[in-house]
Amino acid sequence: MAYEDIIYNKSEGVATITINRPKVLNAFRNLTVQEMIEAFNDAWGDRTIGAVILTGVGERSFCTGGDQSIRETGGYQGKPARSDTGMDAEELHLLIRAIPKPVIASVNGYAIGGGQVLQMICDLSIAADTARFGQVGPRMGSVDPGFGTAYMTRVVGEKKAREIWYLCRQYTAEEALQMGLINKVVPAAQLMDEARSWAREIVAMSPTAIKLAKMSFNADTDHIKGIGALGMSALALYYNTEESMEGRNSFIERRKPDFSKFRK
Repeated sequence: MAYEDIIYNKSEGVATITINRPKVLNAFRNLTVQEMIEAFNDAWGDRTIGAVILTGVGERSFCTGGDQSIRETGGYQGKPARSDTGMDAEELHLLIRAIPKPVIASVNGYAIGGGQVLQMICDLSIAADTARFGQVGPRMGSVDPGFGTAYMTRVVGEKKAREIWYLCRQYTAEEALQMGLINKVVPAAQLMDEARSWAREIVAMSPTAIKLAKMSFNADTDHIKGIGALGMSALALYYNTEESMEGRNSFIERRKPDFSKFRK
């Protein structure tokens, strides 16, 4: 099918999903998320596919999370979503984990907010030496109360996960590698070649063994699904508040947020 927000192709047993919204640094709207869900489902059902690469178009950004220009009181607007937040990100996260084929994040630039969560829940992550990582939720009046927080603790440890979310700083690719957030750093010009090389190695393996390994890896953290479902329901209520909108509005207006009155 024809896609508007992503590019999807398959070659040599590898499916590649590329977020294609460069004007907004590959920030996603619900249409983007739904198209990724369709592409991942297609890759799942195609027995010739043994691995999936997820990346973003261009050299500047992998993904910068939800598109704040379409976020209003009550959540994200646009194409209808099953989630109360207006964005079916939780469904996409579960699909990336459930697809019985390894997903490799090819991080070509900024992986910020929801984009950082996307790369983190992929099975493997390879980053360009120009990539940047970080969270922005508490600055933007948002948070990921599921895999973005609970699973991050398993990946980088509690102290580092709290630092990442509480301080909303950015980290270089080398720093992300040191904390275990990604697997490898390569020169930007070599990124996709390296990602395809890893994917081809996986395709050469026993598909059943890979499937069983992935299911086993997931077993320890699958309880986060329940936490995430509860958290996303709370997030939808939070999006209806003036406090949450102060974060979104400050971003649109290019100013620092002022949350001081919400501490009274």
